[in-house]
Amino acid sequence: MSTTMEQVQTPGPGPTVVAAPATRLRRSTSSFRTDDLYGLAGAFVAALSLTTLVYTTLAPFSGPVGFVVVTWLVFVAIYALLGSVALPAPAVKDKVAAAVVHSIAFVFLIALLSAILYTVYRGVPALSHLNFFTDDMSRARPTDTVALGLTKAGVAHGIVATLEQIAIAVVLTVPVGLACAVFLSEIPGRFSRIVRTVTEAMTALPSIIAGLFIYATYILTFHLPKSGLAAALALSVMMLPIIIRSADVVLRLVPGTLKEASLALGAGQWRTVWQVTLPTARSGLATAVILGMARGLGETSPVLLTAGFGTHLNVNPLTGPQPSLPLLTLKLTQSPSHSYVDRGFGAAVVLMALELVLFVVARLIGGRGAGNLSKRQQARARAASRRDLSRWERKHVALSLGSARQRDEANVTLIDPPETPS
Repeated sequence: MSTTMEQVQTPGPGPTVVAAPATRLRRSTSSFRTDDLYGLAGAFVAALSLTTLVYTTLAPFSGPVGFVVVTWLVFVAIYALLGSVALPAPAVKDKVAAAVVHSIAFVFLIALLSAILYTVYRGVPALSHLNFFTDDMSRARPTDTVALGLTKAGVAHGIVATLEQIAIAVVLTVPVGLACAVFLSEIPGRFSRIVRTVTEAMTALPSIIAGLFIYATYILTFHLPKSGLAAALALSVMMLPIIIRSADVVLRLVPGTLKEASLALGAGQWRTVWQVTLPTARSGLATAVILGMARGLGETSPVLLTAGFGTHLNVNPLTGPQPSLPLLTLKLTQSPSHSYVDRGFGAAVVLMALELVLFVVARLIGGRGAGNLSKRQQARARAASRRDLSRWERKHVALSLGSARQRDEANVTLIDPPETPS
């Protein structure tokens, strides 16, 4: 806010009249105003009071879910009524739509936080023991008390199995998925349309079908034992269409002008893909890998069919049962023993933490967006530029020396021409 003094020149020889200071108010460009906050608070209080009156006095309604739903409907109606008093119809519709969308997002956020906090709360008794992360379930008994059972068993075998299976699945699916996505985006045609249709159909494939497919081919046909490798193959079947579909969408978002510039400079199609398209979409491709990992980490039925359930630590993914953390969570929470249930919730917390760590690692590998280099990447770029500059300078000096030598030889030839035989 600024204040200025305005001078008004009166006609005639009289003195100059100084007017009162003019105040200039800074106009707010924010879409949210204080009146909106008052309207939201008033509509919520009125809806809560009216719903309470209806539930307690006017109608024989009961139940917390119905109370929340009725309160929300009344809140939307009152908020629209308050807005219609001072705003035009399009602005009222915009405010009501924003209130509905934000309230739905708030409900989903509350549901997510409640699920996470409840899981952590139930898993704290198991997580507070160090042996929970270092021991397996080989010494656990269903008849053990909670205090005794939590001190002599853990889910180390599930952690190892999950890491091995997801690592094998990522190694198998990421190269194939990215190559297939590049094929779909760079080589359009009839065959690519067929591949895209199959990929979209496999995206909605039930996980039990993938487990049955690997069980029928890997175990029954080739007579191989249940193992972590079979579970990783089943997880790969689930992860592959997710990675292909997501990477295809990301690669299609790369500006065509970048590809055209690379082709105009003389680069071939595959050189353009390798040095322009993939680096530009690196952040999005990391997100595609993250989505595929999220699908694989949470699967239970394929692991149950292909790897089986066990209580001992097995670090060999080629043979023997190897239960993952989702399978351990399912089996332990179904047990009537309280110590087993606590271990199940603890395994769920470890699974969430493991997913978070893997997502952060994948995000770091993916790097930043195109053109946003980290300090280390900037240092490498400067070092490469210095090496290129020194190489061009040496080449320029060599060319200069060669030109000088050629000029000297030409001058000598002109002064003393070689004798021609008679």
